[in-house]
Amino acid sequence: MQPIPDRRKISPFLVFFLIHSMQVGGGVLGFQRIIAMNAGYDGWISVILAGVFTHILMVLMYLILDKSGGGDLVSAHTFAFGKWIGNLFNFVFVLYFGLLVVTILRTYIEVLQVWMYPRLSTFFFSLIFLCLVFYLVNGGVRTITGVAFFGTILPSYLLLTFAFTFTYADFKNILPVFDHSLKDILISTKNMSLTYLGYESILLIYPFIKNAKQSQKYAHWGLFTTTTVYTIIAVISFAFFSKKQLEKTVWATLSMWKIVEMPFVERFEYIGIANWCLVILPNVCIALWCSSRIIKRMSPMKHRHSLLLVCILCLSALTFFSNRKQVNLLNDLSGQIGFYITFFYIPLLLLLVIIMKKVRNKT
Repeated sequence: MQPIPDRRKISPFLVFFLIHSMQVGGGVLGFQRIIAMNAGYDGWISVILAGVFTHILMVLMYLILDKSGGGDLVSAHTFAFGKWIGNLFNFVFVLYFGLLVVTILRTYIEVLQVWMYPRLSTFFFSLIFLCLVFYLVNGGVRTITGVAFFGTILPSYLLLTFAFTFTYADFKNILPVFDHSLKDILISTKNMSLTYLGYESILLIYPFIKNAKQSQKYAHWGLFTTTTVYTIIAVISFAFFSKKQLEKTVWATLSMWKIVEMPFVERFEYIGIANWCLVILPNVCIALWCSSRIIKRMSPMKHRHSLLLVCILCLSALTFFSNRKQVNLLNDLSGQIGFYITFFYIPLLLLLVIIMKKVRNKT
């Protein structure tokens, strides 16, 4: 792997925005119903547990990068498996990050179609959005980091709008605590996997960070902030909705915005949905960059060409999901694949890297 010039690198503290912005996306709009299916009002415990696991996995990812020579995921695969078998696993991650792009964008388009524009064309909106993303990603990691920064700061005021629910909320709903079995809570913890996905992008961003080892604490702060935001929203949602309401509410966050009343706007959920475009923009940019970056590292193809290829493939895939059932299947598929990659493959890769390092040190 060729060394990255300092002018293309980012400061360690900016990793906070990359990790946090990648985790906060379309899942925030409707994760409450998913975690409440098994754990009920104890679902907020599952949110915290899932957040704790992300911290553990982040430690494992930094260990992989450190012990494999300080490169990226492609370097780690080459170190553990060799070039050819390593490229096979690299290709799996190309598909995985591409799947995240399709899932994030298609979920947001579904929200637009249901709440605002029923006749909105999936193809044309995706085409325009991906053209914007292509332009931003083509600017490099520093540009993407800027998008992540503004995608975190600008929409942050939306958190204040949840204060409008306090008038109608009953926080006694979450009592008694631990009213469900450990099995149910763990199932809900697994169901949070799609919502928390994205932090594994650090495996590819790592070489673009100045003093990369110092960025680990900021990555953990990003994970902690994400967990805190999700926990607060989950508790507020459980206080606001009854169990029967929550079972039938697909997008609980949007439904809570419907009660927001201001002198200058009548339907605040429209403001929230429009602003959410800024939230998912860094999601798509980072995932698309990761997918195209792996292709660039695997082949002699220029990054711009690999980026264009991934954009075209994602645009083609987006048109195949036309109804709620298919979009729900897409989300479930992404969640399952992401769960097994993060909770099973990442620890396995670390084990293989450690073994290979010991073998090479002996020889």
